[in-house]
Amino acid sequence: MASSSHVPRKYELDCQCLHCYFSGNDAINKQKLVEILTSRSAQELKLIRQTYSALYSQDLLHVISNAGRNNPFSRAVYLRISESQERDAETIRNALYGGSLNLNTLIETVCTRPSLELQSIKQAYRSRYNSDIEQDVALKINGGFKEILLAVLKSSHNYGAKVDISMAMCDAKTLYEAMESGMYIDQKTIISLLSQRTTGQLKAIFASYKQLYGHEFSKSLKQNKCGQFGKELCIVIRCVQYPEKFFAKQLRTTLKYGDAREILTRIVVTRSEIDIKGINSVFAAKTGCSIATLVRREFNTSGSHYNNNKSDGLVAEFLVGLLKCC
Repeated sequence: MASSSHVPRKYELDCQCLHCYFSGNDAINKQKLVEILTSRSAQELKLIRQTYSALYSQDLLHVISNAGRNNPFSRAVYLRISESQERDAETIRNALYGGSLNLNTLIETVCTRPSLELQSIKQAYRSRYNSDIEQDVALKINGGFKEILLAVLKSSHNYGAKVDISMAMCDAKTLYEAMESGMYIDQKTIISLLSQRTTGQLKAIFASYKQLYGHEFSKSLKQNKCGQFGKELCIVIRCVQYPEKFFAKQLRTTLKYGDAREILTRIVVTRSEIDIKGINSVFAAKTGCSIATLVRREFNTSGSHYNNNKSDGLVAEFLVGLLKCC
């Protein structure tokens, strides 16, 4: 093992702990492992990856991936250690090409990221897969969702623009006219507007719409004349406007229709330093229980004793630890 004098000692110790676990050493201090993964910031985790590479001449992400693709703890750590734009690019690729199309995950990733982040994700996707997200979305998706998502992706080109309230008011009026001026909604105008405004500007437009007309734009989309396009646009609009509500609804849906582990892990890890507190508040208000309670239930834990395998219990400790640190 190499040593690097310019690297803080704590990062070397962190790397040793990670190396021991992912090399199959069960004798390590798992509490310390969880502490590292929950208490280090995104920037510190990047430094840990760099330190690991210097010490062991290996990419930590490759080590984690090779440790067990079907291991839920390895998957959770992989998401945590990855840089956000690389992680999101991979998530989008898997949603498009990972067997069956996962539209919910695609919408979640594309529509909840600020325009600047979305631009970085597109660059990471192009570098990694030698393809454009827009090109692959156009290839894999049909109908209204295709037009809507392509418009949101295109809007990221304007990532440097500041929110303009006066423009938002004008755009809100444009949306109203597109909705109410004829027997059918003006889809072309709506799509054009979506493609030219950042996600931050879109939020201002929707807030202005409610201020001017007394109700949410998404409510207007429930009119019969909006058809299937209106239903699909409503999903995307609410995801852009209220990401915390969208994520909480995703979690509630998994309670009814299947295994919540994958989406639960992804939401807690990817939103841990962003808005997980808000998501938890919305989720608790709707269900009467916290996300931490859901984590313990889904990974079959009770206190410090695991009812399933050790990996499941470790995932639960890790996710609950992230929730506590936020």
